[in-house]
Amino acid sequence: MELNWSLLPWQLEVWQDSHRFKVIAAGRRCGKSNLAIKMLLAKALEAPEGSAVVYVAPTLGQARQIAWDALLDQGRPVIKQAHVNNMDITLVTGRKIHIRSAENPDALRGLKLYFCVIDEAAFVKEDVFTKILRPALADLKGDAVLISTPDGRNWFYDAFKTGSSGGSADWKSWHLTTRDNPTIDPEEIQAAKETLSSFHFNQEFMASFTNSGSGMFKEEWLKYGSEPKEGSWYIAIDLAGFKDVANASTAAQKRLDQSAIAVVKATDDGKWFVEKIEHGRWDIDETAMRILKNVEEYKPMAVGIEKGMARQAVLGPLQSLMRRYNNYFHIEELTHGNQKKTDRIMWSLQGNFEHSRIILNSDEDWSEFVDQYLMFPSTQVHDDLIDALSYVDQLAKTINMEEFDEEEWTPMDDVVGY
Repeated sequence: MELNWSLLPWQLEVWQDSHRFKVIAAGRRCGKSNLAIKMLLAKALEAPEGSAVVYVAPTLGQARQIAWDALLDQGRPVIKQAHVNNMDITLVTGRKIHIRSAENPDALRGLKLYFCVIDEAAFVKEDVFTKILRPALADLKGDAVLISTPDGRNWFYDAFKTGSSGGSADWKSWHLTTRDNPTIDPEEIQAAKETLSSFHFNQEFMASFTNSGSGMFKEEWLKYGSEPKEGSWYIAIDLAGFKDVANASTAAQKRLDQSAIAVVKATDDGKWFVEKIEHGRWDIDETAMRILKNVEEYKPMAVGIEKGMARQAVLGPLQSLMRRYNNYFHIEELTHGNQKKTDRIMWSLQGNFEHSRIILNSDEDWSEFVDQYLMFPSTQVHDDLIDALSYVDQLAKTINMEEFDEEEWTPMDDVVGY
């Protein structure tokens, strides 16, 4: 009996890597499922007695189509028997490969696993891995491979980020595109790019996680520069509420909104220089102190906080700090203006970014802001930073027009006509 396989360079790298949990975000036809088939067979042959390996796809039809025939074909020399009805393959060693779907998670319970593969993991519910498969690997400290084309920013993206960060000794991630498969004609990829929408091409061929936004904001609109000499500072604050972050689970913390403090210098010609957008999950006292420190440093023309319960909650600690440090300032109440958040942010920022009227401080790290900017208004990504920046528009106009009675003026954005 002999299994004689050839692997692509990237497949060989993954095969030889020693991490327990491997996450592969890959474009179509790059060879990710083919690698999974080979790993299933190899792991099943070395599995200890009483254990098994399992392949899971989103649906039974996908499991049958992607894995069943491929396993029978590539594993023929070591397969003793195969039962198509229950989708089980028994090897000559007596170990089994189970082919299952995520449609029926209960069918995955009770297994003692040495290895598992979740194919198209972005389209499988997180609980299938975290509550069923991951515990089934615990006895033998088994390995797992999560492979998929992305589907926005769901749990598969979180797993990919865990493996990319280098912060976990067990996790490792790879990002691959269809171009990483040298057997695919580059002209075919180019033809797909010319005929498919950019959304589908980026997701299916380029394995992009940043394709869930609406295209409301474009990357080429982002400009970076230095602080202008003239202008007035404004500070706009979007509060997330105050929860017990310290005792929240890691997954829960990822879902929590962040408070954001946007510090912006507005010039007479209507341009904004964004010095920074300070952000984090802070308790009420730390939030109040951060606001005070920014006011002391920049001495803004105005400070605004979004209307709501969080604003009322922070006012008490903030006023106590004002008395303690003898630094008093007025706080404007920023409102939604009876608009949906998407519309409010679009009117405030889209035209200004498009016409290069917003400049980001080139000395700051804007990676998280850019992520929110490009993905907006995706429900899978927070928008706290971009929301805080949008309030500067309302805050600056309120202060600039305060000398007039409310009925005598109407705010007008000369870029977007709002």
